[in-house]
Amino acid sequence: MRRRLWVAAGVLLALSAVALAAGATYLYVWDRGRSDRIADGVTVAGFDVGGMRAADARAFLEERVAVPLRRPVRLVYGRRAFTVRPEAAGLDVDVSRMVDAAVEISRSGGLVHRVWRDLRGKRLEASIPLRAGVAQAHVAAIARRVAQTIDYPAVDARLELKPHATGLLIYPSKLGLAVKLPQLEQRLTIALLRYRGSRAIAVPTRAVHPKVWRSTLEQTYSTYLLVSRETFTLRLYKKLKLVKSYGIAVGRAGLETPAGEYTIDDKQVNPSWHVPNSAWAGDLAGKVIPPGPDDPIKARWMGFYNGAGIHGTTEDWSIGSAASHGCIRMHIWDVEDLYDRVPLHTPIYVG
Repeated sequence: MRRRLWVAAGVLLALSAVALAAGATYLYVWDRGRSDRIADGVTVAGFDVGGMRAADARAFLEERVAVPLRRPVRLVYGRRAFTVRPEAAGLDVDVSRMVDAAVEISRSGGLVHRVWRDLRGKRLEASIPLRAGVAQAHVAAIARRVAQTIDYPAVDARLELKPHATGLLIYPSKLGLAVKLPQLEQRLTIALLRYRGSRAIAVPTRAVHPKVWRSTLEQTYSTYLLVSRETFTLRLYKKLKLVKSYGIAVGRAGLETPAGEYTIDDKQVNPSWHVPNSAWAGDLAGKVIPPGPDDPIKARWMGFYNGAGIHGTTEDWSIGSAASHGCIRMHIWDVEDLYDRVPLHTPIYVG
């Protein structure tokens, strides 16, 4: 009897072992048949690919991700538009790598874990990010080419003289424009890797300010004297606007009033005459003649270059001619009026 029990037990154990082996084999075969199946709950680049076979997932992602990423991107600035082809930016989309990663994570945890998870219908809840990129050097080159088309420099305000120093020409400043290259590169990179929504972006720009505005010129030339030897006229400007014109006399032939741009570097009321050491001065050369009837420098003095200056004269008949020894003569009432309007260091141009 005991022997029969041992035989029966052995038979049962053998049958159990066979059953277990058969079950294990079945589970193995079943799992192998799902080796390329992506677990429920797995997303790739934001798309749910759970339950798909690898080949199906690749075809799905090719259509939903790769194809949209290969569409051109439009850069828009006003009425201008630039088409950027992703291949020119070095776009690389690796759909196979994303799918392989989804399969790999689906196969994690061992046979029993996978079977138990599937039997319970539990989702894996795993996310595979987009595997795509662009060549940043190519993106930067595209941005620079766009900038070369859009950019234009600022223009400084500038001052020019009319012929014969008869007036001022003022050219206003103008704003320039420049593409914000770092921002454009960033926006373009994002757009190239965007497979949902618009593939058009605005080109970011900034204003380029001039170094010299009209207001800068007005400050620099708050007072300005313009002397025309051709028309025997001295013009007074305040903030680049003509305030008053005066008749003058200038240097005679051989003793011309020096042409060029200078500054008023000396101002005196009722000055003495420091006679130049020149042949035309005769016995007076090098002497100092105090104010009085013998002093031709009347009322006011505004020196600007090597003994040359602006002064009053009693020889009113000479105004409107080339009659002086190099200075600029004015009527006494005119030089007195001008003197109070002209600060020290005022620029003066003799043309």
